[in-house]
Amino acid sequence: MLQEHLRHEWIEVFAAAVARCGIGAGHTVAVLSETDSRPVLVQLCELAAARCGATVFGLRLPSALERSAPVQRSTGACTALSGQTAAIAALAQSTLVLDCTVEGLMHAPELPQVLAHGARVMHVSNEHPEALMRLLPDDALEARVKAHAKRFRAAQHMHVQSDSGTDLSIDLAGAVVGGNWGYTTKPGTLTHWPGGLVLAFPAKARVNGRIVLDVGDVNLTFKRYIESPVGLSIQDDHITAIDGTGVDAELMRTHWAAWAAFDAAPNERSAYAVSHVGYGLNPAARWDSMALYDKRDFNGTELRAFAGNFLYSTGANEVAGRHTRGHFDLPMRNCTIRLDAEVVVQRGELTGP
Repeated sequence: MLQEHLRHEWIEVFAAAVARCGIGAGHTVAVLSETDSRPVLVQLCELAAARCGATVFGLRLPSALERSAPVQRSTGACTALSGQTAAIAALAQSTLVLDCTVEGLMHAPELPQVLAHGARVMHVSNEHPEALMRLLPDDALEARVKAHAKRFRAAQHMHVQSDSGTDLSIDLAGAVVGGNWGYTTKPGTLTHWPGGLVLAFPAKARVNGRIVLDVGDVNLTFKRYIESPVGLSIQDDHITAIDGTGVDAELMRTHWAAWAAFDAAPNERSAYAVSHVGYGLNPAARWDSMALYDKRDFNGTELRAFAGNFLYSTGANEVAGRHTRGHFDLPMRNCTIRLDAEVVVQRGELTGP
């Protein structure tokens, strides 16, 4: 495990990230954490916001514990705000919320209440500060993400193929498309750091085909590189078959089955359905970085963003009316991605300017 302690280089980097959100004197910054949060990230956020001249307050909530739920990581749906009406009100009155919760607020049911009056949220991913320092966003990344998000929003169809057997069709009619470059200055929005990717949340029954997770692709829920191929058959958003003889396939079968049994509406099989699809744009993010960290040091946002990956995710999708805490993030290499007739990724490499 890497040691974590305050370093002046990290304070400088965190202050630069907060400043990119347009924060200065006269602004109020809430640092949201829970009992399971990484203490050094909370400290760095508080010091960074104060260095930018903002009024800062911390809000630390108990991490929710559920004995009956399957073990889960990387949900994007922190449960610490559940029933915390006073805390939600305090966050909503802030200029910026620095979200240091373990899983983040992206899919938390309370997020719309926090954003409704103009507060904005920057989720600081639960990474070692070293990784966040390497992946400090810049103007070039913002421009790249905005350009690709514009292409994505204009497209009607997304098609993903690979030599390993992936052949996936996504109808983008009714999809909500977004891009994230790691900071936000717009009221009522959420971002996460590290950033550098574009995503679409498809409408209901818009995703069909087949995915083959090949050796070296990534299962971020298990923080594991795929070692034996896994095939996923997808019909009307939902995985209908999981093929493969190795431990990777068996782990995924049992984990999905656990969430199918746990969810309140198991007949909907929400945990098996698509959450979002997209691709990475961050040239500073590295596919091989997971091999260099212990699991407790690493959350994996970097691997969602490395340039040229195709990111397929299952679980919560508000656009399709589905909510579950069962969630897989599956960054894949060596895919070709088309938006309508335009190739934006060719065998894992970004195309165009």
